[in-house]
Amino acid sequence: MRKTKRLTPIAVLGVLALSLAACGGGGSGGSSGAAAGGDAGNNLDGRGPITYVQGKDNSNVVRPLVDKWNAAHPDQKVTFKEQSDQADQQHDDLVKNFQAKNVNYDVVDVDVVWTAEFAAKSWLQPLKDKMSIDTSKMLPATVKTATYNGTLYAAPQTSDGGILYYRKDLVPTPPKTWDEMMSMCSIAKAKNMGCYAGQFAKYEGLTVNAAEAINTAGGTIVGPDGKPTVNTDQAKAGLNNLVKAYKDGNIPKEAITFQEEQGRQAFEAGKLLFLRNWPYVYNLAKTDGSSKVKSTFGIAPLPGMTADKPGASSLGGHNLAVSVYSKNKATAKDFLTFMTSEETEKFYATQGSLAPVLTALYDDAALVKQLPYLPVLKTALQNAVPRPVTPFYPAVTKAIQDNAYAAMQGQKPVDQALSDMQSAIQAAGSQ
Repeated sequence: MRKTKRLTPIAVLGVLALSLAACGGGGSGGSSGAAAGGDAGNNLDGRGPITYVQGKDNSNVVRPLVDKWNAAHPDQKVTFKEQSDQADQQHDDLVKNFQAKNVNYDVVDVDVVWTAEFAAKSWLQPLKDKMSIDTSKMLPATVKTATYNGTLYAAPQTSDGGILYYRKDLVPTPPKTWDEMMSMCSIAKAKNMGCYAGQFAKYEGLTVNAAEAINTAGGTIVGPDGKPTVNTDQAKAGLNNLVKAYKDGNIPKEAITFQEEQGRQAFEAGKLLFLRNWPYVYNLAKTDGSSKVKSTFGIAPLPGMTADKPGASSLGGHNLAVSVYSKNKATAKDFLTFMTSEETEKFYATQGSLAPVLTALYDDAALVKQLPYLPVLKTALQNAVPRPVTPFYPAVTKAIQDNAYAAMQGQKPVDQALSDMQSAIQAAGSQ
């Protein structure tokens, strides 16, 4: 299964445990592989059978779409190659086949944090000129995840963002700022419960949460050129919010071990006043037999630094890209358009419970009735910031995790953690 946070209905709860790492950063990154330029200028008019490569289709979203395409395009049929359900294995499989210049990997599904790496290695066909697609109706943040050095290299397919779960029976109005949320921790203390948790174990989820803290405070981790920009006062203010809350106990001590599921379980057990998590938690908190908060929780955008601007969610999701080695790029481009059409995006939401990339669908009455958190998620996505766009993402996310974790644990002052993070990201880019 792809490592995308699902807006999960009860029908797919069985596969949920495999999908909760925050859009996994992938494997080792591989070597540079293809020569610069690849075959980007070739086969732009090629039509014929193609292969679509994606992680495990547990929710049966891909097969019906491929069948629908094939019925309408008997001379340009798509074969679905299903990868494993592990993000690092999916990543390394793509790397291996790109390096081998495999012409049978025509259209590939890529995690949003892989796009820059694959584009920098000249493995993805630029989606411009004859290969251009219409992105005008897509959420701008999703388009950014598919863009590298000012060029679109992939078609946004599905998205995801973080939201705030809160106990509306204890806090009738959700906090709009971090400081306001921290001031409400006295309510949690009086109820003998934890105040706030996110994902703070040393894994990709910590990168997501640290990036949200830094971006919300006006900081950045890397600039448009991919160079580190994290050693700033704004980044310090953001990371310090997490460090101080953990030191003060507003983030409970056990939360340093939390991934998505531990936080969800604590919130459902009534042990947390606030929880940062993905939209999949909504349905579970409403329907789990063990949930103690079925009728007492609400959802809101992540709190910002000021009341007039929500927090900056980190972006999850997946993009579709065309391999430079494909022999039938015209067919591949048409398949991308089909797989990101309004009809298909609705199918992702209703069949696979995946967040659509088309802005208008977040105001679709039928979808909102089925997935009540869509308006809140729309706000999250409109204010979302992609995780660092860099060809060296595996090393960059490790630098973020290691140093954010050390700062929260009190093993490093925040200043040193950010300085070390900056140096490690710099070193990753110079290898």
